[in-house]
Amino acid sequence: MRLEPEPPKELTKPLDIDDDVAMLDEQEQEELLNSIKTSRIVVPILIGVGVVFYLAFRNFNVEDFTAINWTLHTLFFIGVALVLQVIRHFIYVYRLRLLSNGHFAWKKCIELIFIWEFSSSISPTSVGGSLVALFALSQENYGAGRTAALVVYVMVLDTLFFITTLPILLALLGPDIVFVGNPGIFHMSYWQNSLIITAYLTMLGYGSLLLLGLFYKPQLINSFLIAVTSLPLIKKLRRGAERLGAQLILASSEMKSRGWAFHAKAFLSTAAAWSVRFLVLQVLVMAFMVEIDITQFNLFGRLEAMYIVMAFSPTPGSAGVAEGLFNNFLGDVVITDTGKYNASLGIIIAVIWRLLSYYSYLFAGAIIVPNWLKNLINNRKRKNQVKEEALQSDSQEQ
Repeated sequence: MRLEPEPPKELTKPLDIDDDVAMLDEQEQEELLNSIKTSRIVVPILIGVGVVFYLAFRNFNVEDFTAINWTLHTLFFIGVALVLQVIRHFIYVYRLRLLSNGHFAWKKCIELIFIWEFSSSISPTSVGGSLVALFALSQENYGAGRTAALVVYVMVLDTLFFITTLPILLALLGPDIVFVGNPGIFHMSYWQNSLIITAYLTMLGYGSLLLLGLFYKPQLINSFLIAVTSLPLIKKLRRGAERLGAQLILASSEMKSRGWAFHAKAFLSTAAAWSVRFLVLQVLVMAFMVEIDITQFNLFGRLEAMYIVMAFSPTPGSAGVAEGLFNNFLGDVVITDTGKYNASLGIIIAVIWRLLSYYSYLFAGAIIVPNWLKNLINNRKRKNQVKEEALQSDSQEQ
């Protein structure tokens, strides 16, 4: 499907909202540029490697490790997982081009998604890369209102996918999608249900808030966010709340003007991207486990529940947490012939999974982001030079 840019429509922006409130000020931009330096990849790598070594030290079994068969079947499905990872990236590329109404060229969309994913990989998962996306898109002459609309709508789409599909999966599959046969590193067999429920309800809460603000009462949600962050304990969040509220008002004007076909395509592309993300890990399990005790549909539901927990990880890109959760959620899937959790195989699958879905963006970003930042700084210097020359010219004329 080819997306041709349509003539831009003027946003019916509320008179009491300043575009600058929705965007980042100069100090925040400088802090953000420092936060996405390639040196930031060291911390998540150390965390991830540290957890893997801990798991290996605690659970590694030489006999189980030597029993792993690296066959053509294994290599084929690892290759399939790699292809799926590439497909997922291009689904995000398609979504960005769709949401920007064809404003960005395909090549630019590919670059921006790499930057977006890289920033998510070096930020705590609970924070994500939305601020970097806001900044990056604002550098591409897209306009403050539309930039805010796009970034907020992506947050809404991702959240909407989880809060709508998990109840459906639970209704169809039952509690088996969160059952764990192995307590794992975090001993989640004791408290995983309450953790998943808490994570889901939190996601449902802020997702409903965003949906209400985006399509129904943006001014009301804006006032609510500012009022809540006026409390002494969370007053530090006031600036972020003001920005989000302004973004919701700007985004509401933009998204209400779009037809149902646009929203359907946006949601379906989001659902496809997340589904392919889950399939990457499913295919890796298939690479090493010819037969498993649960259906692929149940495994899909299990992985969605795991990603909901990962969404609230305090570590960059869920580094360490994802590797640790693997044997909690798949402890009864990756097993030996005797029915026990095969920790050695679990570590190998987890490492390959994270290399494909997480560390690949760290390493790609380490190449792409410096070039993007260099071009950005050079463009700023040229603009400043033009301004200085214009000022000097004006002063000489006077």
